[in-house]
Amino acid sequence: MREAHSLHPTVMVGKQGVTESVTAAVQDQLYHHELVKIKFLEFKDEKQELVNELARRTDSERVAVIGNIGILYRRNEDPQKRIYRGIPEA
Repeated sequence: MREAHSLHPTVMVGKQGVTESVTAAVQDQLYHHELVKIKFLEFKDEKQELVNELARRTDSERVAVIGNIGILYRRNEDPQKRIYRGIPEA
């Protein structure tokens, strides 16, 4: 997904790991932006599993894990608020 290339990570996973507050931050970012980058400052060896876990918790799709960055996407239910209109429906 090329749209993610220009985005900066807006959620960080640090020493506490994937907490409820991290999950809530991802939910918020998905609601407002549909596409979110998550940077892993810690738990780098577990990032694949943690991105999958965040996707499950937030009802979103894992787009990619590149380096220490995970990318998730969730289409906004309101067509008027969709940012990425060219993405086909699942």
